[in-house]
Amino acid sequence: MGETGRNALAATALCLALAAACSAHPVRDGTTAGARASAVPAPSAPPLPAGFGYRELTRWLDADSPVRLSVVSVAPDARVRVTGVQGPGMSRGRTVRDLAESVGALAAVNGTYFDIAGGRDHSGYEGDPIGLYAEHGTVLSEALAGRPALLIGRAHGRLLARVAEVSTTGRLRAADGAGRELDGVDRAPGRILGCGGVGGDRIAATGRLRGTPYNGLCTDADEVVSFTREWGTDTPAGPPGSREALLSANGTVLAVRSPAGGPLPEAGSVLYGIGTGADWLRAHAGTGTRVAASMRVTTVDGQDVAGPVETAVGGSARLLRDGVPDEDSLRLLRPSREPRTAAGVTTDGTLLLVTIDGRRSGASVGATPREAARLLRTLGAVDALNLDGGGSTTAVFRGRLRNSPRAAWNAAPTERRVADAIAVLPD
Repeated sequence: MGETGRNALAATALCLALAAACSAHPVRDGTTAGARASAVPAPSAPPLPAGFGYRELTRWLDADSPVRLSVVSVAPDARVRVTGVQGPGMSRGRTVRDLAESVGALAAVNGTYFDIAGGRDHSGYEGDPIGLYAEHGTVLSEALAGRPALLIGRAHGRLLARVAEVSTTGRLRAADGAGRELDGVDRAPGRILGCGGVGGDRIAATGRLRGTPYNGLCTDADEVVSFTREWGTDTPAGPPGSREALLSANGTVLAVRSPAGGPLPEAGSVLYGIGTGADWLRAHAGTGTRVAASMRVTTVDGQDVAGPVETAVGGSARLLRDGVPDEDSLRLLRPSREPRTAAGVTTDGTLLLVTIDGRRSGASVGATPREAARLLRTLGAVDALNLDGGGSTTAVFRGRLRNSPRAAWNAAPTERRVADAIAVLPD
C-alpha cells in the first residue's frame, strides 16, 4: 500500500493567509524555499462558503525538486461540515471523486490506509480500512492502538479538529451479566492487518504475541468481531465451529448461525465469533436474549477522549507535535520522497487537508516525511499526521480531480479506489 481553517475569518482572508505562507520558509535541512515558490488560485467559480478555502501551491524543496500541493482549509466557524465518507459497502473501495460526488462534497481527500488489492496480506476486502475509522459517531474500524488520528467534532456550533494518539475499547455484555472484549469491527475475523494491541494478536510470520501496532499481519484464533450494515450485505464465510448472533437494532438476538457467514439482518448487526469467541456467543447469546456491544474511541490508556468525536480517521504517524517535527513518529515512515496526504490543525483551530503530489520528474517529486512536516508547518499547522499516500493521494474540488495520482514514477495518472475519504460539505 502506498504511504502512502480559531478566529472568525472570511474566505478571502483565509486565501490571503495561505498565499502569504508561500514566502520563503525552511523546507528541508539547511535549505530555504526561494522566490521560485508560487501560488496558483483555484479556477473561477461561485463564491465559497465563509471560512472555507481551497488553494493550489507549488513549493521547491531544492533547485531541482518542485512539489505541488492542494490545500483545503476549514476555519472553526466555517459554514461547512467535515465528515468521513465511505461507499455502500466496506468490503470494496471507491475513488475519492465517486465518494465526494455521493455526498455532494465541495472538496475531499483520501483518508485511511486500507486492505489494498494486491497487497502482501490482502484479505479480499479492498475497502476495509486499516486502523481507526469512525463516521457519524460510529466506529466502523478499530484503532491501531497508539497511532495518531484526526478527530473531528462540533462544540458550541464550531468545528473542533485535533490530532491525538488514540485507541478503541470494545466490550460485549450479555443479558446474563457475562462480559467479554469486542475485538474488532467490520473486518475478517482472525486477521488483523497492522495488528492493534488487542489481546491475543500474534505476528502471522512468527507466532509471537504482539501488543503494539506492527506493519504486517497479525492473527488471533479467538475473536468476536461486530459487523454493521456499513460493511455490506453478507459476512464472510466462517470456518467450522464459527458462530454468529444476528442482532436487531436494540441488541436482541434474532437468530444464530453456525458456521458463520451470510446475510446481515436488515437494520441490525452481527456478532461473529471464532474459537473461544464462538464459545462465548454459544453460551451467552442465544435466540431471544440481548447483547449490548460497544466500541469507543479512547485515549491510549482507555480513558474517554476529550471533546466530541463524530469523525475519526487514523493515520500512520504524527508529522508535527506543537509545531515541531515528531522525530520518534517520523521514524515509523520510509524516508523516500513520495506522494503524501496529510491533515493538520493550526493554532486557531483551522483544519488543513493537504495533498502533496509526487512521482513526476520535473513537475512534483513528492516529499519525505520530514519534508512533509515542514511543508505543513509553512502552511501554519502546529499538529499534523500522515494519512494514506502513494497512489492513493487524491484531491477533489468541486467535482474535479485536482492532482495527479500516480501508482509509480512517471506513470500515467490513475484514480485509485480507496476505503474512505475526508469530505467537506455545504452546511
